[in-house]
Amino acid sequence: MVTSDLVSEDDIANFVIPNDLPDEPMLKAYMEVKVYDKEGHIIQYHRQPMRSPTQWLLALMAIPIIGTYSSSSTEQAPSFLVNVLGLPSQQSTYITNPTYGSPYNSANIVWDFSIQLGSGTQAFSVTLKSLAAPIANGSGAGQLSYVATTASYSGTTIYTYVTVINYSPTTINVTEIGLIGIIYIQYQNSSNAWATNTFTYLLTYDTFSLAITLPPGAIATFGVALSFSG
Repeated sequence: MVTSDLVSEDDIANFVIPNDLPDEPMLKAYMEVKVYDKEGHIIQYHRQPMRSPTQWLLALMAIPIIGTYSSSSTEQAPSFLVNVLGLPSQQSTYITNPTYGSPYNSANIVWDFSIQLGSGTQAFSVTLKSLAAPIANGSGAGQLSYVATTASYSGTTIYTYVTVINYSPTTINVTEIGLIGIIYIQYQNSSNAWATNTFTYLLTYDTFSLAITLPPGAIATFGVALSFSG
């Protein structure tokens, strides 16, 4: 059983990246960690600004700004979706409309988020695609069990949390964190069977100013909050 938190909520304004210019779209983000021992007592709390969005996140943020509309005569995705995110310029579905005998020519797009933890460090680059030393999902030495991931939104803020447990007999230090974005494009292939193309992106990459220590049996929640305004 986990005890109630003994940590007061800080004003999110204290974690806003400074030097925002007026009348510009702003990204405000922070990371939050709570570590509990095997008896359920909170033993570490950490919160710091998230400062390192990658080009993949910036490209996704550009969608509502630039727009993704294409004329029906082109049937092509906008170039930045193809060139930056690597999405297909076309994705057709082949299932036949029973009334008109022609393809529906549509596809579904589904989003998901997750968090990856790591035990390494590396210099930040907007083109990073992975953590320096990702911590695998498991119960062996150096592994963490990723037992639950939740993603939700409120207003213009997206919250993503992961709960992990250290089942291994050794202490694990978490030094890096990445927010992962996953896009699924679902469509009917030429055999009229459902198929899915999956695209995975490292949206943010940050190292903790203080290592997050998980002793054997510890449970921890790691969260990333992204708030958009402007």
